[in-house]
Amino acid sequence: MMTAVANFVAAVQMVSTPDVEENIATARRLVGQAAGSGSGLVVLPEYWPIMGRADTDKVAVAEQLGSGIIQRTMAELAREHGVWLFGGTLPLVSGEAGKVLNTTLVFDPAGEQVSRYDKIHLFGFANESESYDEARTIVPGKHVGTVATDAGKVGMAICYDLRFPELFRAMGPVDLIVVPAAFTYTTGAAHWDTLLRARAIENQCYVLASAQGGTHVNGRRTWGHSQLIDPWGEVRAIIEEGEGVVGGLIDHELIASVRQKLPALRHRTM
Repeated sequence: MMTAVANFVAAVQMVSTPDVEENIATARRLVGQAAGSGSGLVVLPEYWPIMGRADTDKVAVAEQLGSGIIQRTMAELAREHGVWLFGGTLPLVSGEAGKVLNTTLVFDPAGEQVSRYDKIHLFGFANESESYDEARTIVPGKHVGTVATDAGKVGMAICYDLRFPELFRAMGPVDLIVVPAAFTYTTGAAHWDTLLRARAIENQCYVLASAQGGTHVNGRRTWGHSQLIDPWGEVRAIIEEGEGVVGGLIDHELIASVRQKLPALRHRTM
């Protein structure tokens, strides 16, 4: 196994099932693969512990903050591999009956939970064959999430958040934005790549997107295309469908160079 490199980052892509234990086993294997290639920061996808047959299935496995098998697993993986682990999302108990918080928890290389972000924007979409309404089972978050890591300052967004550029501006200057997601195949094919590149270009930072990617037991098909994009909007690495790991280096000199040559962040007037 290679020694973890602080500025080498990786996104895990999964095709999660309704079985939490099965998904934990998959996450262990793929996080191990990412760490084994030298990644010092690893991101899991949205809903990695469970993609239920019904939206309400995640409510039944919701954990209290600081306890539960999902959180213990993430802490163990971060500590075992000595990595910063951005735990995709897991369902946390909320103050509303029948609803959860869809939360990214961040664990440092010692396995300590050091930051969190609760998804703010809740997905809704309907066409002739599909219908989604996350607000039925999720309570929206209220606070922007950033955290200082060995790879630099990291901003956190989740899936549908990607469509709201004001959230990313509110993060302030960051070196990396992580985006765990479970974009549908329909919306992903139309907008995923464009939105990710736009967020990288306008914030002049790296974007690391960790997605669900494939056909799930519940019949839902997710878009996948986990990828790393640099501050100039170039895709540095990508995986299309199926489980796997993708990543690369965060080059701080490139970030500085882009911001110096094209000082758009300093040119903002509002």
